[in-house]
Amino acid sequence: MASEKSNTNVSYEAPWERAFDKVRTPFEDFIHNQTSSGIVLMMATIVALVLANSSYADSYHHFIETTVSIGFGDFVLEKSLHHWINDGLMALFFFLVGLEIKSEILVGELSSMRNAMLPILAAIGGMAIPALLYIMLVPEGEGAAGWAIPMATDIAFAVGVLVLLGKRVPASLMMFLVALAIVDDLGAVIVIALFYTDTISIPALILVGVSFAILVSFNLFGLRRPLPYFLIGGILWFAMLKSGVHATLAGVLVALTIPAMPKYNATVFADYMSGLLDKFRSAHRDGVSIMRNFKQRSVLQTMENGIHKVETPLQRLEHSLHIPVGFFIIPVFALVNAGIPIDFAALDQIVVHPVTLSIIVGLVGGKFLGIFGFVFLAVKLGWAKLPTGVALRHVAGAALLAGIGFTMAIFIAELAFVGQAEALLMAKTGVLIASLLAGIIGSVWLLMCKPVELSDLVVDNNNEKS
Repeated sequence: MASEKSNTNVSYEAPWERAFDKVRTPFEDFIHNQTSSGIVLMMATIVALVLANSSYADSYHHFIETTVSIGFGDFVLEKSLHHWINDGLMALFFFLVGLEIKSEILVGELSSMRNAMLPILAAIGGMAIPALLYIMLVPEGEGAAGWAIPMATDIAFAVGVLVLLGKRVPASLMMFLVALAIVDDLGAVIVIALFYTDTISIPALILVGVSFAILVSFNLFGLRRPLPYFLIGGILWFAMLKSGVHATLAGVLVALTIPAMPKYNATVFADYMSGLLDKFRSAHRDGVSIMRNFKQRSVLQTMENGIHKVETPLQRLEHSLHIPVGFFIIPVFALVNAGIPIDFAALDQIVVHPVTLSIIVGLVGGKFLGIFGFVFLAVKLGWAKLPTGVALRHVAGAALLAGIGFTMAIFIAELAFVGQAEALLMAKTGVLIASLLAGIIGSVWLLMCKPVELSDLVVDNNNEKS
């Protein structure tokens, strides 16, 4: 009976124990979240398309244009639900983008110029060539403002496709694409700030500067709790909203001020936690759950406080925001922005519309030419070298997948074509078609690619030595 009881206990505890079996790196956690959120984003997009092309289309559009007021007394902010999501909720998305950019520059692929050179050059090519192609195809007229739309890569969709391809894709190619997409996001942020602004309000910009200075002082004085940053960040967002510069960029500015230094070093933390673990063991009482063991609960709380001190606020916020942003904010954005009425009878005319065609050419052809072309030149000229296990044929596949430009591309389209319903519709249609084509072509190409063999690595090493 004792043996049977023991076996029962083991089988009961095994699922709990498995939670500690595998230590997952932050990058693996990031990839897992991006892949899962990419699937949710795809589902939200499909729902939006179904609603916009069904008998519920009028109700759908009426709902997203519903006016929502926030304020008190004489101070009232009144915007449609659509604008609250694009101007307000998406500020958190840009906050996460800012955290990722800062983290990548400090400790990621972009922290070393040797490693950063290739994804930076690839991103520059992947932004410049699509924009130039668009300008060549739509040099003037109402569609000319959309030149930045095909510059953007959707990291969730692109990484999700790579993960679905499994071991057919070198792991280092994943890191290359993530670094490229983060530089791409930085480029998009700069473009939005410089080229997609309304009339500038100097008093509001002064308030932006003062708010940012306060946030920087928080960092310099060692303030690590997120609440003060979010409170002042809210003021900065409002000032940015009134300044004429797009309000979502407030998220990036706040992210840049979040502390990236731990309070404890690793050695102090290890000693600290070892002592607490001994206290936790000594406080154990047979048959007494942790809910009733005050001493163990106190030790656990102290351990949690210690973990927060050794982990930087930047890392903690970045980790905690991936789920709400990836699984709620971005899908909600897709739900209100991807609802495009599709006239299948006139689809052939829509595809050849200058805006639609230019975006398709920019995202599918321009991204490939820019990324692959710049990488090819950088490698051949000796400015950078390919990641281990990656050949140029793999870079070509990643360059094709980079043409999936969903979230940021649609966001820029909303900014470029304010008050131009037809141009905005054509732009969104172009982004959807291009993203679908880029995903299919890139996936098929990578499935056909053979892995890098030992002989390839030997040749690369010989070339490097020569």
